[in-house]
Amino acid sequence: MTTTEIVGLLVIGSFLLIPLIMGGLASRKAAATAEDFFIQGRGMGSIAVFFTVAATWWSAFAFLGSNASFYLDGPLYWTAIAWNIFFGVMYYLVGKRIWFHGKRGRYVTPRDFFVDLYGSRKLGTFIAVILLVFTLPHLQIQLTGGAYLMEVASNGVLPFWLAGLLFYLVIIIYVWSGGLRAVAWTDIFYGVLLFTGMITAGIFLVGEVGGMGTMFDEIEQIQPENLILADGAWMAWIAMFVITPIGAFMGPQMWTRMYATRSPRLFDLMPFLLAVAAISYVGSMLIGNAAVVLDPDVEAADQVLPRMLLDYAPIVLALVLIACGAAAAMSTANSQVHAMAASYTVDFHEKYVQKNLTENKRVWVGRWAILVFSAVAYVMTLYIPGLLVTIGLVAFAGLAQVIVPTLGALFWSRASVAGATAGLVVGVGGVVLFTAVPEVLPGPFAAGGGGLLALLLNIVVFIAVSLVTRPREPGIMATFRARTRDFRKELWDSEDQEQTGREQTGREQTGQEQTGQAQADRR
Repeated sequence: MTTTEIVGLLVIGSFLLIPLIMGGLASRKAAATAEDFFIQGRGMGSIAVFFTVAATWWSAFAFLGSNASFYLDGPLYWTAIAWNIFFGVMYYLVGKRIWFHGKRGRYVTPRDFFVDLYGSRKLGTFIAVILLVFTLPHLQIQLTGGAYLMEVASNGVLPFWLAGLLFYLVIIIYVWSGGLRAVAWTDIFYGVLLFTGMITAGIFLVGEVGGMGTMFDEIEQIQPENLILADGAWMAWIAMFVITPIGAFMGPQMWTRMYATRSPRLFDLMPFLLAVAAISYVGSMLIGNAAVVLDPDVEAADQVLPRMLLDYAPIVLALVLIACGAAAAMSTANSQVHAMAASYTVDFHEKYVQKNLTENKRVWVGRWAILVFSAVAYVMTLYIPGLLVTIGLVAFAGLAQVIVPTLGALFWSRASVAGATAGLVVGVGGVVLFTAVPEVLPGPFAAGGGGLLALLLNIVVFIAVSLVTRPREPGIMATFRARTRDFRKELWDSEDQEQTGREQTGREQTGQEQTGQAQADRR
């Protein structure tokens, strides 16, 4: 075994051992309740919330896929700066309201939100299925990216299948033991690696080509198309700006974080914090463009970052930066598999398999669900290849469809169950059709706008059907209006949030006892 292989295995071992230790420590603080396991007892602090949101949002799609996009398509991926700000604004405007309703209604999963605010168990279950189905391919991205980076870092000593298996087992162990608390704690570690790794790798590689001026001069000579947005790419630019942040925001892992947050204060800061964090994409731009100069013939674009580091960086630096990329994958995979397990446990197992589970059994069902979903994603990783950005955009396009009934529930009193259902059928059907048969896309949407067109169709159908069908029940709207008044009057100022939240909950429970019982029956 060579020195490089030994160093690589040591780096991988450290990378896998640290989260296991953090997960073990987190498990010591865990309470034996499903609410603690799935949403940390709604007590997650500001630092953990920011890092777990940012690290979950920035996945292998961002760390590896962004470099590949800059390498192949030039400035197209610069829309990432705008979509990070957009994501932060949504987290503030929409996420804060979801958090508020979650505390009042004691929600654990997205399904709880839709059942409560629409009064339809069937609609809630339909949305839960959509979220699970389209989160799986995004989970596949993380396992693919992480396994590949571990294979590269070990110089092939760990083959792809074994690297993926180790990646998968480590996640299972620490999420199994510590639940969301373990996920959040490890995400702080991953987040630091992710942001520093992208910038460091970019600065190093641009130095290898003689600086930014030299780099762009060389690209102008050998591949000038990488300096301009390609003809017709404006639709792909708009689609990525809209679909990527909305799809990520609607992922079940983000709903979990919104429910788990202790204070609404961080929702106010998120647009600024994510905008600052987006500076890290400068590193991706430098990596992708430097690679155009250093090696314009990389066949597998997702391999640009590890190829460049192993060819040009000192071995220890290269392996550490490659581990940072694996951190990006693991920080999203752990969140996704945890949220999917929560959804299965609360939305399906308790409703249709075993009712009236004890707290301990709910936690154990969630743990076994973590194992099953991880195994499915692992099999997909081995047998369903694809460019990370491509798979990611399809997954985001499906998840993005859920934003329509979400906004309808929060902002439009005329939104109906029939409208939400019809819009989702058309939107999700459009995503499937446009992915399978892209030739049917009309006009400008043919250039990467399938997900955006599906979303527009979803909106039109949702509005049209809602206007001609029965609106939500008066009891639901009465509860919604009461919560909205309290939200507007009191929760913008979060200094006394915990005390006022208890008082408001007591008032609502007293005044809405019959409505509350009806909501419980619907779920």
